[in-house]
Amino acid sequence: MSEKILKAEYRGEVVIGDSVMPCVVLEDGTRIISEGGIHTTFGTRGGQVSKIREKMEKEAGAPIPLFLASKALEPFISEAFKGAHPVPIKYLNNEKEFLGYPADILPKVCDVWLMARENKTLQPSQLPKAKKAEILMRGLAHIGITALVDEATGYQYERNKNELQKILSAYITDEVAKWQLTFTQDFYQEICRLWEQPQNLIIDSRKRPAFFGTLTNKFVYRPIQGGVVLDEIKQKSNDDDKKARLHQYLTQDIGREHLKRQIIEVTALMSICNTKEEFTEIFKKKYLKDYQQSLFADLPQDKVKSKGVQTSKELDNFVNKVMSHKIDPNAPLPNNSFKKS
Repeated sequence: MSEKILKAEYRGEVVIGDSVMPCVVLEDGTRIISEGGIHTTFGTRGGQVSKIREKMEKEAGAPIPLFLASKALEPFISEAFKGAHPVPIKYLNNEKEFLGYPADILPKVCDVWLMARENKTLQPSQLPKAKKAEILMRGLAHIGITALVDEATGYQYERNKNELQKILSAYITDEVAKWQLTFTQDFYQEICRLWEQPQNLIIDSRKRPAFFGTLTNKFVYRPIQGGVVLDEIKQKSNDDDKKARLHQYLTQDIGREHLKRQIIEVTALMSICNTKEEFTEIFKKKYLKDYQQSLFADLPQDKVKSKGVQTSKELDNFVNKVMSHKIDPNAPLPNNSFKKS
């Protein structure tokens, strides 16, 4: 009896830079990226590719994806995939049969290319592919690809509570972590500047007004996993007898690192603005899918003009620069990375 071929129930495209990879979510919830999409992004062209793959498969005794069919990549495939060679999955999309791979294959494919470049096995013509893998890995955490596919296909609105909990478990720890300084003085310095607050609030947290917490939740915590993480850690905080800071509930390896990246990005956005209104407009542009105008109604807007905020061309250029800027989470905050208009 042949194995049942599952149907695609949700469809979309993962767009990363100039690369477009079709993706689907199958009826059993499996997230798939099409083989053709991955090959277009990372595969090698030429008539010898199929022959190279056949030879590699004989030597490995296992299937090799066409997009990894290169002698320069061969030594690193087993290491990247931990000895378990990727197997394609057949699925039906609009009654037509396609091949694809589980979405979490993407970071592993990038690992193969980056190891090959590090060991200098690539040909000059292959280096652009390795560069693309590097750029992708900088912006794509292993846990992030699941959310990326869900967003592209609309499946994020249908996944059940148990699936959501699996994603949450990667971010939130059951035990409150030991205090570590995560929010930097640069972050609070920009808040004080844009919201015209005294400079002593940069260091003295006890005197900060309550709306500082509102700003932090909306601009830092809320964008993480579409607000799900913020809701969960708020619930954990409410359930505890002893109150802890919200970021102490985040896991060290994934949750806290994601938070650090978000702080760096928000600080960079604030640093290019002259007013809080400009920053709010830029933030809404960058996170348009997750934010609506109503979410900003409770922020202090005492000086907002009734006609609304007019974003200049120069400010739009700043937006494009920040949105395309690749941020290294281990790098210091970019105090001087962008000039203020």
